[in-house]
Amino acid sequence: MKKSIKLIALYAILSLFTITTFAQDKTKQIEDLLAKYTEYGQFNGSALVAENGKVIFKKGFGLANMEWNIPNQSDTKFRLGSITKQFTAFLIVKLAEEGKIKLDVPITTYLPDYPKENGDKITIHNLLTHTSGIPNYTATPNFLRDKSRNPYSPQDFVKTFDKLPLEFKPGEKFNYSNSGYFLLGYIIEKITGKTYEQYLQETILTPLNLVNTGFDHSEIILKNRAAGYEKQGKNYVNSSFIDMSIPYAAGSLYSTVEDLYLWDQALYGNKILSEKSMESLFKPYIKSWGDESYGYGWSLEDVNIEGKGKLKIIEHGGGINGFNTIISRVPADKNLVVLLNNTGGTVLGEMNEAIRNILYNQPYNQPKKSMALELLDIFKEKGTTAGLDTYKKLKIDPTYGIKEGDMNNAGYQLLQAGKKKEAIEVFKINVEAFPKSGNVYDSLGEAYLADGDKKLALANYSKSVELDPSNENGKKVLEELSKNKAK
Repeated sequence: MKKSIKLIALYAILSLFTITTFAQDKTKQIEDLLAKYTEYGQFNGSALVAENGKVIFKKGFGLANMEWNIPNQSDTKFRLGSITKQFTAFLIVKLAEEGKIKLDVPITTYLPDYPKENGDKITIHNLLTHTSGIPNYTATPNFLRDKSRNPYSPQDFVKTFDKLPLEFKPGEKFNYSNSGYFLLGYIIEKITGKTYEQYLQETILTPLNLVNTGFDHSEIILKNRAAGYEKQGKNYVNSSFIDMSIPYAAGSLYSTVEDLYLWDQALYGNKILSEKSMESLFKPYIKSWGDESYGYGWSLEDVNIEGKGKLKIIEHGGGINGFNTIISRVPADKNLVVLLNNTGGTVLGEMNEAIRNILYNQPYNQPKKSMALELLDIFKEKGTTAGLDTYKKLKIDPTYGIKEGDMNNAGYQLLQAGKKKEAIEVFKINVEAFPKSGNVYDSLGEAYLADGDKKLALANYSKSVELDPSNENGKKVLEELSKNKAK
């Protein structure tokens, strides 16, 4: 009997040691992975990873402030961009639970001044699921130049897009629209008689003790706030200014990786929202991108994991001037990945997938150096011939990788610098590498149009819309090009 007890105790100790060793091994893999991404200039921010609801890794990488050489830490505050949407959706569902709003009624029920021709057709549910047909205001021509620097009241900003024609019949399909979530924030204010910020604070932030999360105001001194930067080739510049009244309920929050962990944990309970209402946030209401569906403020996907079968992934990314973010949850195992970056768009999706594979002891891809960064400098300084020669060499170098977003950014940087021919070649490389992406043809079409080649612009925009029927901007350009061709 005593021998059995000793064996059981020994087994328990060995099991605990094994679990701890596995956790330490995973932590080391995650740290090495993120350090390599940082070395390659593809991550500059903070990360937190939880397994079975427990934090196994949190750390800052790179700099929160490059001028003062201040490092990122786990308590550094980052602008979240569209991660804000899940908070907005939560507030709407909370109001529905309290009987203060109905999700299946027209938005004119709560916004009587909204143009009825469109407003009577659009429900709150449509806004939550990006199925309203309202054009996305951040995709309108010259948005950054004409509007992003000016402060607006919610009421005044709604007037900048409320009379635009709908892009499709409400409920007919998915098309991501910041306009819808802006309207949800405005509706919250109309119903509660409080600002979006006030209602958010008293309904979510204070009850959950999210003391490092809030609505960002550029003019306020905010302790531990990261500065936002953008890449220009291999160098960094300060990101362009955006008044935070513009992203509003679609993208104006800031937070830390630690607070987002607390938020994740709260979503497993019913402290401030009933179980039934909580479940409504995570239902797959409509197909969105690829194999993904969209809930209320969350993107949903079933992913096959060897030994686990299909697991439901609940996540959302965000992007706003100088910042790129992602929060990814696996509720079945209470696993969580949070990545907050303050050097503009980067490969957070790729990083998130690698970390998830580490958590499930699956093979994962190692980071590769960015081909786009190398090519950008060559094309910019030495022209198309040198650029194409360099591409041929890097294409067969296994230490370099080509990423659609990186190449797209490089092409646009060349276009903005007046290097139209060079931009065209970079976009053509992207088309060669990602022939099934509608976006690469859209970008190439834009470059041809800027260079005055309307025939090739028309061909590429047509291909873009064929591959991505949701490309409403591409359709508008095609319509204009077709009109001019007919004249």
